[in-house]
Amino acid sequence: MKMYIFCALTSLLFLGCNPKTQNESLKKDSLKIEFSLPKKLKEVSGLTLSKDKKTIWTIEDQGNKNVVYGLDLQGNLAADVLVENAENNDWEDIIKDTQGNIYIGDFGNNDNDRQNLAILKLDLQNASQKTTKVIQTTRFHYQGQTDFPPKKSHLLYDCEAFVEMDGNFYLFTKNRSKGFDGTFLVFQVPNREGDFEAKLVGKLKLDGKYSDAAITSASINSKKDRIVLLTHKNIHVLSGFTPNDFNKVKIQKVPLNHNSQKEGIVFIDDKTVLIADEKDKDTGGNVYKFSF
Repeated sequence: MKMYIFCALTSLLFLGCNPKTQNESLKKDSLKIEFSLPKKLKEVSGLTLSKDKKTIWTIEDQGNKNVVYGLDLQGNLAADVLVENAENNDWEDIIKDTQGNIYIGDFGNNDNDRQNLAILKLDLQNASQKTTKVIQTTRFHYQGQTDFPPKKSHLLYDCEAFVEMDGNFYLFTKNRSKGFDGTFLVFQVPNREGDFEAKLVGKLKLDGKYSDAAITSASINSKKDRIVLLTHKNIHVLSGFTPNDFNKVKIQKVPLNHNSQKEGIVFIDDKTVLIADEKDKDTGGNVYKFSF
């Protein structure tokens, strides 16, 4: 009996002290792996669904091809569509609007010094296409940024996450400041051709350290009353926003109990999202399903 108790206590202590074992256990309870990404997609940076919800569109970021990849719902590579008239400066998110139009956020800005930020609208309709073209370029610069780059304590102008709502894009910046404190900015940009000043409509803060609170992707639900922000460890649900004011939003933190380089999120219905992470040695490279 004493030996049984000793073994049981030893096992509990081992689980509590071994982050890998604990993380794997929690992962099974929290995130369901839908499928592994094709081996060629090692640096996914966003996810969205086609209008008919039969194709998952994804992209890769800086240093990769100017190609949009289409996956079927089992994770098989169904299409790789070359964007003929665009360069992948740093593609960091991909979304669609309510009409099914596809947009790429070419606004990755690790050093906060880019002055060619843009959102690209594609004539991408289905997975049978071999090529696509940019049919609208929305160029922008951030309200309030005067230095390229700013001081290291104010590196708030990288971006990896955006949504489209009622004719405007909303960008959620990624904090790269020295002394990271979870602060991020929300900017509004018109969804049309041109060169615009991105209007600051919110300055907010997420709890936690970099892996908890550095934003890597976003998605908006069909009712347009919830926006999810993805980080490596969590989903943060925004509610109570208005088109021109995000300062009074409510933020609910939803722990995923799983730490990886998560880079893409998309609603598949109003209670369920798909999440993708980058491949890193023996971990990641998956698409997960998460239900609220």
